[in-house]
Amino acid sequence: MSSYLIRGVRVLGREWTDLLLRDGVVAETGPGLDPSGAQVIEADGLVALPGLVDLHTHLREPGREDAETVETGSRAAALGGYTAVCAMANTSPVADTAGVVEQVWRLGREAGLVDVQPIGAVTVGLAGERLAELGAMAASAAAVRIFSDDGFCVADPRLMRRALEYVKAFDGIIAQHAEEPRLTEGAQMHEGEVSTRLGLTGWPAVAEEAIIARDVLLAEHVGSRVHVCHLSTAGSVDIVRQAKARGVRVTAEVTPHHLLLTDELAASYDPVFKVNPPLRTAADVTALRAALAEGVIDIVATDHAPHAVEDKECEWAYARPGMVGLETALSVVLSTGALHRDGEPDWDLIAERMSRAPARIAGLAAHGHDPAPGAPANLTLVDPAARRVVDPGELASRSRNTPYAGTELPGRIVATFLHGRPTVLDGKAVK
Repeated sequence: MSSYLIRGVRVLGREWTDLLLRDGVVAETGPGLDPSGAQVIEADGLVALPGLVDLHTHLREPGREDAETVETGSRAAALGGYTAVCAMANTSPVADTAGVVEQVWRLGREAGLVDVQPIGAVTVGLAGERLAELGAMAASAAAVRIFSDDGFCVADPRLMRRALEYVKAFDGIIAQHAEEPRLTEGAQMHEGEVSTRLGLTGWPAVAEEAIIARDVLLAEHVGSRVHVCHLSTAGSVDIVRQAKARGVRVTAEVTPHHLLLTDELAASYDPVFKVNPPLRTAADVTALRAALAEGVIDIVATDHAPHAVEDKECEWAYARPGMVGLETALSVVLSTGALHRDGEPDWDLIAERMSRAPARIAGLAAHGHDPAPGAPANLTLVDPAARRVVDPGELASRSRNTPYAGTELPGRIVATFLHGRPTVLDGKAVK
């Protein structure tokens, strides 16, 4: 394996130093390291972070390779600074058996661009009627630890309780798509002043909050772990805060788009802004940013949801919900200022919310380590001074449904290293 000397980088935005990567680990750190035998990467002005980890990615393979594949999604992730992604189960066939999760896991290894950790379905076929093969998926080569019916809510409280009890045996997690389906029938956007003005059926905040409240009570009763996917309302923040104060084993994520965009964008009727859960109000956005900084919301997760052209370039009512986000996530987070201190990015807090904490939650032992001697060499180099205008045609994802087309965003991923090997150099994918 080749060696790389990253010269003059700021680890977590702090002191300038050199990093020597060899045999998949950070072999040495310090100023003025000997470059003999190593490829030198000049990193003046760059910040080194532990490789980003995404707990919520849709890679679409198997079944919807027209929208994304494990390889194209992995390349998008690497270009976004990610070294590991957790792939959601709503594929076709659904990842509800050991065979399917192992297929996704092997496809990730073959692509070799990020570590792909499959998420297993909670119920067979995501139908919400009977538990899937949770134990078999956990015992498979993919070693699944997170289970989710994302895209659908595990609405049956008895089934949710049984799932929480089952995964407790191997310290697994149920990741809930919090949406009471009887409150969102026909919903097109957030229920509020804008939906009333536009005449679109609303998706009320209480549909999310009611499920979160129920599930933290169930997790508390069982003593198991529950994770809230794409939390989006101020009320949900309050419920999670109270549950954590009681010692409930609950974690929560927020997406970059829910930290930046609001329901006012639906007035354009551009389906690129249609997402589930929907974009909320400016007051919700403010609450989410504060909760992320505080740690009530543990992590940023992209909910990268690629869709084929025909599924987004159509009438709003018929469009599929979702946005791509892997390649823009860090830049969007930087643009919000949610993880800033004294007007500047708090790189340590960014590393915690986008790398260390998601790695801990997912049990990805090789990820989420700050660059230090002996640590796995999974890291990303960021140019914080750079700015770029998002061009959908330049995205590595097979889909183009980004809400940021034409938007100037701060920060640029210059390089990403996976187990000591570059997957991105000078802002371009290596393979």
